[in-house]
Amino acid sequence: MTARLLTPSWPSRALGRDKRVNVLLPEGYTDSGPRYPVLYLLHGYGAGRDTWLRRTRLLDALRGTRLIVVLPESGRRWLINDHAGLRYEDYVIHDLVPAVDEHFPTLADRSARAIGGFSMGGATALFLALRHRGLFAAVASYAGAFEAPRRTGDPYAAHRGDPAFVMPTVESHERVWGPPGSATRRRYDPYLLIDAASPGPFPAVHLDVGTEDHDRMVRMSRSVREALDRRGWPVEYHERRGGHDWEYVDAALPASLEFLSRRLAGAAAGDAVPRP
Repeated sequence: MTARLLTPSWPSRALGRDKRVNVLLPEGYTDSGPRYPVLYLLHGYGAGRDTWLRRTRLLDALRGTRLIVVLPESGRRWLINDHAGLRYEDYVIHDLVPAVDEHFPTLADRSARAIGGFSMGGATALFLALRHRGLFAAVASYAGAFEAPRRTGDPYAAHRGDPAFVMPTVESHERVWGPPGSATRRRYDPYLLIDAASPGPFPAVHLDVGTEDHDRMVRMSRSVREALDRRGWPVEYHERRGGHDWEYVDAALPASLEFLSRRLAGAAAGDAVPRP
């Protein structure tokens, strides 16, 4: 047996339209048994809800877990409330999470909910976990682009001649983030979020980056780990061979999913009452 894929379309008040999402139900899934923990996995820039399934062995990595996995889609837009007025953060927090809890027998509690992602999605996963500490118990980031709110100019200019290269241009970047110093950039600055005296417990954090990634990506992963360390929050941190690509993510998946499953296992084990 393997996970079962559904692609429901649910209305989003934040976006003003219906929005499709992929939902993976674990092997042995039943509507009437114990409730399930949920992992939200966010894709990288320019990808979509199917990319995790096409470019990684996610289904194999999920074998033996009880995770419901939700794969939302934003294409080339970040899942934040951006400078242009698109409210993707509100979509995730206020539309998508409640819809998943309504339509599936989830453990609708922080202790049974995690979020993760690659690159753009990896940074967003951390941003949302820090901004909504009452919602997510754990976060996993693969090569998170954490310093996107601080980016100026085009640090990837030397790579623009490669037709396979996918990183936002200055114009695309500022369409989402606004100019340097914008309110949007300040709202999601990772170091301000880490240092903020926000209520609620801090999520368990798993950071992973490839050693052949862009130098700035490796540096910012190390910087975020150090910022978390300074606050006294433990981080499980890995550097492994790989670049900024889905082959690297595929190699990183097993360790991160094992980390997330451990963090959510207690909640799942404590749910002895079947859903009516």
